[in-house]
Amino acid sequence: MFLFRRRAFLRMNIHGLHNNFCSAHSPLLPVQLPSRMESHLWYVLPEEVKSESLLNRYSELLSPSEKDNVLGMRGEELKKRALLARALVRTTISRYTNHRVDPRSLKFKKNNHGKPEVEWQIADDWQPPPLHFNISHTSSLIACGVTVDSPIGIDVEDKQRKLKNHILAFARRYFSSHEVEHLTSISDIEIQRQQFIKLWTLKEAYVKALGKGFSSAPFKTFTIRVRDAAKRGLHLSGDIDSEVCQRQKTEILLQHVEAS
Repeated sequence: MFLFRRRAFLRMNIHGLHNNFCSAHSPLLPVQLPSRMESHLWYVLPEEVKSESLLNRYSELLSPSEKDNVLGMRGEELKKRALLARALVRTTISRYTNHRVDPRSLKFKKNNHGKPEVEWQIADDWQPPPLHFNISHTSSLIACGVTVDSPIGIDVEDKQRKLKNHILAFARRYFSSHEVEHLTSISDIEIQRQQFIKLWTLKEAYVKALGKGFSSAPFKTFTIRVRDAAKRGLHLSGDIDSEVCQRQKTEILLQHVEAS
């Protein structure tokens, strides 16, 4: 399951990248920037990328520090996912520059709470796009969300994820009272588990969009309100002191997408 949040928008474009999303023999195709009322979601399935020569080409896109981080991970699958995640971010952002920026030359920085951002190299004859991005991955899916002029957060969770803790006990520790009441009202254990994972993933995505870190935006300080099917979607309310909340008067539309 992958779900993501950004401030209210009308449309989302999804780009599924298969086993060869970057090749030395085929340059990256440029992509038009999202509109301010649009989000782009790029994803790749790690199990579909099996060619060692292809993985080696992806490795060439990474910076020396990124390569060191990948090589320092334990287990080949962890290394592969980390490599694909970094390659996906670099190739995705490069597509929006109309060949002005090579994916290898991109530089990144982190804000005070650790959220990554592009550190654009400003040129006199070119203004970099006002892109925001965020990435998340599991063992079976890597996803990168992109917006213009608006923060984005994305979180990916496995729909079949099993919970070690009792769902309601865990929810009471981290969720708002309204969310706990919603889960308590669900008698079917499996549906309750699915709803818990959906709420957790949306809350993770929202905190990542704020870019402040969990300690500055505890899950209990805001609420995901599930609307009925006729109204469609989920809304967020709370008292988080953030520019995003102030613009939206503490109510923000959340979008979720479920992988098949």
